[in-house]
Formats: sequence, C-alpha cells, structure tokens
Amino acid sequence: SSSCATGPALEGAQIEYGMRAAPGALEKIKIDPGTYEVHYKVIGNDNWSDGKRNMQAKGICGSGIIDGIAEMFLAGIIKKNGRINPEIQSSRLRKSAKGMAEFVIAWGHETSIGEDIVITQKDIRAIQLAKGALYAGCLIMMRELGIKSFDRLVIAGAFGNHINKFSAMAMGMFPDCEPDKVQTIGNAAGDGARIALLNVNKRREAYDIARRVEYIELGLEEDFNDRFCEAMQFPHMFDEFSHLAGMLPVEYKEAM
Repeated sequence: SSSCATGPALEGAQIEYGMRAAPGALEKIKIDPGTYEVHYKVIGNDNWSDGKRNMQAKGICGSGIIDGIAEMFLAGIIKKNGRINPEIQSSRLRKSAKGMAEFVIAWGHETSIGEDIVITQKDIRAIQLAKGALYAGCLIMMRELGIKSFDRLVIAGAFGNHINKFSAMAMGMFPDCEPDKVQTIGNAAGDGARIALLNVNKRREAYDIARRVEYIELGLEEDFNDRFCEAMQFPHMFDEFSHLAGMLPVEYKEAM
C-alpha cells in the first residue's frame, strides 16, 4: 500500500470555480474538437447545456474538472505539457484580468452566479500535480510487486464513483490499461466498516490483511521525483497509451 499527495484538487478544491458535488455543480463536460463548443451537465438537471438556457450552474466539482481538462487536452486546447495553446481560435479562450490564460466552460447567462465559469491555467497545473503524484505512485508500487500491468484497477470513494474512466485515462491519472479493467466501487471504507461490524469473520479477515500489508513511503524512493515530473505531462512524457489509440491529439502522437 501507499499514499499519494494528490491534495484536494481532484475533488474540486484549489480550483478557481471548484465546489463540492452538489446541485449546480458541472459534473460532465464535452468539448467539440472542431468548434471548441462546450456541452455540459450539472447536478440536479438531466439536460445537457445548449448554450441558450440557464443551466443554473454554480461551479465545477471533481468529476467535472477531470472531464473538462481531459476534453481540453483531447481537443488540442491544452498542450502535452499542460500549457493552454494560444493558437486556438475561439471566443472561449482568453486571458483574465491578471493575464492568466483561461477557457470558458459556461457563459454567465447559463449560470446562477451571473459570471462565466472558466478553467484556468492555474487549475490545470493543480490537476497536473495531483495526477502526476498518483501516476508515479502507481508505477513505483507496480515495480515493487514486479509487475508491468494489472488485472484490475479499483477506484473507491464517492469521488471515484462519479468520474469518467475514459477522461481519467486520457489525462493519465493511472498507467494505460483496458478500460474494462477499471472499476468504480463507491464508498469502500464505509461498506467495509459496516461489514466488519456485522460479521465477526470478516472483521478477523480485515485484521489479518492489515497485518500483512507492506507500506511504501513514496517520498523515500530515489526516483519518485523523476517519475512524478514525467507523469505531470498529458497523459505522460514517455509512456505509450495504446488503449487510447485514435483519441490523442496529433501533438502527442508525433512526440512518441
């Protein structure tokens, strides 16, 4: 086992318009790679945005920021190194009053806060730091186990239950694998606690597993910083993502 310092960015914190998964939060985002037009869904509304109706959007939750950044990368709005591409011609791409590049996800007339909801360059960097640590942690744990691939990837937690696994793969949150191998299971800690309370045998099994777990302190691994820096790029500086064939921008393919 191990622990990665992903911080709260993946849950919507440290994001300019980040918020918890509550009514009004953008939870799903799609971007047309030809026109750069954005369509999204907010929690509490079954309809996709059409650019006209007021969606009562308030901010972006964790699943939304992952969708948004992955879609921006796949559309070529974000370069492999995480920088917003200044050559993109779109009214949605602009600079803030502070001179920082940002991309408009929802226009002010579509929101309940009366202002545009954007993804900024700073937001992208926060996600890069989080996903870089997670990916590097996965690689080091796989190396310690002597494996180059895994049979199944289980994502737990309320956050994990709502993310789009294809978006997570596209931005490189974890090593390349078959999408069918990725499984979300919701609040595993809560379910495990209930099982342990109701079943003595399961409680003993959990205790036995806990005694056999070997913890890896990632910060003490000599190559963690190198693996971390490589994993900050989308989806990775060097690693191939064969299961994303046909999805990645030309820039990434030419770099391989």
